[in-house]
Amino acid sequence: MKKIMLEFLHRGAIACGLGPVILAIVYLILQKQAGVETLTVNQLCTGIFSLSALAFIAGGMNVIYQMERIPLMAAILIHGGVLYLGYLVTYLVNGWLKSGVMPILIFSGIFVLGYLIIWVIIYCITKRKTEKLNVILKEKQQSVDR
Repeated sequence: MKKIMLEFLHRGAIACGLGPVILAIVYLILQKQAGVETLTVNQLCTGIFSLSALAFIAGGMNVIYQMERIPLMAAILIHGGVLYLGYLVTYLVNGWLKSGVMPILIFSGIFVLGYLIIWVIIYCITKRKTEKLNVILKEKQQSVDR
């Protein structure tokens, strides 16, 4: 368990540095699309801290897939749930998402859809690589049997 925690902290620390970069991109988009021209010191600091924390959590959470005692589906659900809460809190704290049932439902739908699309892509890529590997192994086995 100690190894998993250290790996979580290591991955989180690496990803944490990307938080401010992601925030800069978000603010540039907000400037171009929503006409945001100025930010208060509080808005900027809240954004930096919240995105750094979110990046730390998102980076560290990938370690859950290394825990062999957790079934894959449970790991996916835990990973998705933690990311969902992290993103939701970050968006609400920064004022990027209005509080209310409808905005949160829309956000939730978009998040779940995006998460599912990413996992379908990962599944398809993994399946294709596995099939190629199985063909290679079968060919090797046949050449050994001859």
